[in-house]
Parts: sequence; C-alpha cells; structure tokens
Amino acid sequence: MELTRFRREVADWLADNLTGEFAALRGLGGPGREHEAFDLRLAWERHLAAAGWTCVGWPSEFGGRGLSLEEQVAFHEEYAASGAPARVNHIGEQLLGPTLIAFGTPEQQTRFLPKIVAVEELWCQGYSEPGAGSDLAAVSTSAELRDGEWVVNGQKIWTSLAHVADWCFVLARTERGSQRHRGLSYLLVPLRQAGVTVRPIQQLTGTSEFNEVFFDDARTPAGMVVGEPGEGWRIAMATLGSERGVSTLGQQIGFRRELDGIEAEAKRLGTWEDPLLRADLERARMGLRVLRAHALRTLGQAAGPEVAVGKLMWAQWHRRLGELAVRARGARSLVAEGELDEWQRLFLFTRADTIYGGSDEIERNIIAERVLGLPKEAR
Repeated sequence: MELTRFRREVADWLADNLTGEFAALRGLGGPGREHEAFDLRLAWERHLAAAGWTCVGWPSEFGGRGLSLEEQVAFHEEYAASGAPARVNHIGEQLLGPTLIAFGTPEQQTRFLPKIVAVEELWCQGYSEPGAGSDLAAVSTSAELRDGEWVVNGQKIWTSLAHVADWCFVLARTERGSQRHRGLSYLLVPLRQAGVTVRPIQQLTGTSEFNEVFFDDARTPAGMVVGEPGEGWRIAMATLGSERGVSTLGQQIGFRRELDGIEAEAKRLGTWEDPLLRADLERARMGLRVLRAHALRTLGQAAGPEVAVGKLMWAQWHRRLGELAVRARGARSLVAEGELDEWQRLFLFTRADTIYGGSDEIERNIIAERVLGLPKEAR
C-alpha cells in the first residue's frame, strides 16, 4: 500500500508539472535525440531538483531521498510512463555521484555532490580512446603531478555530451611505463579551460551527441583523484557497475512505447497484414517481458553472470526493434525527406547499442573469462 501511494505521489507531481512550457517536452531527448530542446530540458531538470526529485536513490546525507530499490523502480517507471523528457544530468547522477559516495573524499563529496543534485554542473565520462574502446585497459591518456596539479595529455573519443558538460571524469595513466590495468588513475578534470578542446562527431542520424576531447596540458588540482593514484581501474569498474541499475526499468517503458508505436505504424500502413512481421513483433513483446523479469531478478546485485548479461540482452533486443521499425514502414523507410523521421533515426541509432558501453563481442569475452572463469582466448 505504501508503494502504491508513492507511485501516485510521483504520477500526480509529474501530471501537475509537465504543463505550460514543460508540456512540449513530452517524449523528447534520449539516445540519438539529445539535441532536442536541450536548454528547456535542463530547466525542467532543475525544476525537478527544486522539488527534490533528482538523485532519489542517494542517501539523504548526500542530498538524495534515500529511496528503497522498490521506490526507485517506481519513480523511474512513473517518470517514463508520464512521457517526461530524457534526463540531461544522468551521467553525474547515475555514474559519478554513486562513485563519489563510495570512494570520494569528504572534500570531493562536499564540492561536487550538491551541484549534481541541483543540476548546476554537468558531467561526461572520459574512458574510450581511438586505440582503447571496448579494450579499456589500453588507455594511453597520461597525467603527471607537477607543482600540485595533475597535467593531462591525450585524447578521448565517443564522449557523450562533452559539448555541454562542465567536468569530465577521466581514466588516465599516471605511472609511466605501466601497462594494462596497472598504473591508472581516476581524475576529475574541468572541461572549460584552455587545455581542453571538444569536437562534436556527426553521426549517421545527422546529430552530434558524441565528441572527441583533446587534453593538451589540461590541469586539475592534485586532490582531484578519486581513490588512490593507481587505483583507477577499480574505481572505473565500480562506475560502470552503477550504469546498469534501476533506471533500466524506466528505459524499458520507453522501449515498450517504441514497440507500441511500430505496431500502430504497421496497422496504419497495412504492413500488419504480413504474418511474419506480426510474429516478430509479438516475439519482441515477449522479449521485452523477459528483459523486465531479468532486471527485477538482478535488482540490487553487484556482480555475477546474471548481472553481466543485462547489457547484452537489451542492446540486442533494441537493435532488432530498430530493424522491425524499418520493416513495418516498408519502402518508405528508404527515403528521407529533409530530416530523418523517428523510425529511421531509431533504426540507425540502435546500430550503436551493441557497440557503445562495451561491444557485444568484448562483453562476451569478459563474461566468459572474468565472470565464469573460462579459459582465456588465445592472443
């Protein structure tokens, strides 16, 4: 009963506040669409913050609501069901914030956590490099201490939202001559300085939410290392563990909305008469139920094979959904008149789902070797 009342509280607040200028935000934003109404979405998120609806799972002593896992699930599901826009502060709230709560110094927590809660500073993640994507341990971006500052040099790539971010958490090699997982540190680096250049990358969709980031003697104070120098791999893996939490249940509501839209489009255009398409759409609906059941089963688990396969499952499912969108629209999907429509954009951007956050091939190797303990692939 308490959970039911909480769901109603969330739903009522969203219904009362997604009005006026914010009403136009329904359904906007998200992967491949981060450019949509960004400034107004930022204003909306600060409106959420003022009402105490950001960082809801954080402990109250760090500015959050301290919600239980069940309440967090309810919040994310009601948020998605309302059609509220995609969040602009998710990297700070869902990735860096939990990392600082677990590993940050009191000074780092005091400096950064309140501004994440208030959506006053935006963050991006500096992991991948041109020569170190899914093989993250191959990073070559370096940092060395000089006169009380870390001096950072190197390049990061596929850095989501770096063009609007104020800070970046950077995995850098701080021990000269070190290799692989050793000698890495997790640094907090301000982006608005002369030593940082951000270059947006234009995607197949015509949008540019990914970026290249170049560090040329960029600087950050010596105290801006999370954990001890050389512990960067452990901290970075903990951050990635935070990425696959309760918010995925809200993500699945968005997936269901996309699936419903594809079915409606197929009926409108007559492609619904194709029995093979209907069967595959129903198979997708069953797959979505499996995703939800899996997410609920692994909720709160920190490690293990069940948790590890979650990203593989939803990435492949969503990529197949993009292909169904093209089939449902038939030949119309092959022609773009001006900007891409939402279904063309879905098809193109979901090609990236099985690559970013760790390509499927590398993910399978990691699960086999590090989670299940199987013999390593010959190299």
